[in-house]
Amino acid sequence: MVEQQSGAAAVGLRRERPTARAARSWAAGSWRTPSWALLPAGLVSLAGFTLLVLHQPLIGYGLLVLALAVSAVVDRALFRDLLLVAFSLTVMSLVPITTDISVDHMTVMGAAMILAVGVPYAVSRFIYRDHAITFPVRTGQPWTRAEKWYLPAVLVIGYALLPVYMLGTGVYANWPAADEPGEVARLFVGTNGLGVLDELFFICTVFALLRRHLPRAQANILQAVLFTSFLWELGFHAWAPFFIFPFALLQAFIFTRTRSLSYIICVHLLFDFVLFLVLIHAHNRAWIDIFVW
Repeated sequence: MVEQQSGAAAVGLRRERPTARAARSWAAGSWRTPSWALLPAGLVSLAGFTLLVLHQPLIGYGLLVLALAVSAVVDRALFRDLLLVAFSLTVMSLVPITTDISVDHMTVMGAAMILAVGVPYAVSRFIYRDHAITFPVRTGQPWTRAEKWYLPAVLVIGYALLPVYMLGTGVYANWPAADEPGEVARLFVGTNGLGVLDELFFICTVFALLRRHLPRAQANILQAVLFTSFLWELGFHAWAPFFIFPFALLQAFIFTRTRSLSYIICVHLLFDFVLFLVLIHAHNRAWIDIFVW
């Protein structure tokens, strides 16, 4: 009987998800917890802002090199993880990040985003073998009542916020008008596909890697800077950072609590669905005339 229990425990350990192993390696502490890792990680975040918002490649790439040099001195494991983030930021900076829905542009930008997500995952899993990057879709845990109620709340928030923002500021003009069925389909695919890739990269990759070396608050703020910078480059200008930055913080917080990629993607895609409808209406005011702004 004892042997059977021991065997069952051993099987349980062998079946333990990589997500659990990675979670236990996350750093402890609060925002005020001092850490030498904060300096190179902050430089990487600043580099992303410089590359994507300020469009200063020379300074941006210089900051990435400096961040990697400092991290190599501070901690070898930190250097390896920041190298993955720096690679992805470099790839993203080399392609135009716009809302163009032409097939050629969507192919180029989609390929860059897939590389930005796929290469760090492959390196972490097959070269580093630390399973630091995981995409937990089926967690085996049911959503709580609060999590279920939050989903329709996201729709309500999107309905109240996005028309005021997009039409009130005229930012919708940063997206092309979709008049033909093929254009509408590509706008839908592009909007939702990019939403999925946002979560795969900024939350499951950047946040997860930073979280191994920094307390949650520090890692969260740094990933939110990158998340907001990317969407600014995409076309979310005017006062968008005032709601995108908190949204990015909240997504990472929810991921920390739920360990569920599928849940944060549901949240993001519900918001993006409202965005899609608003964009269609903004360019064709007689279409989907359901918004008050």
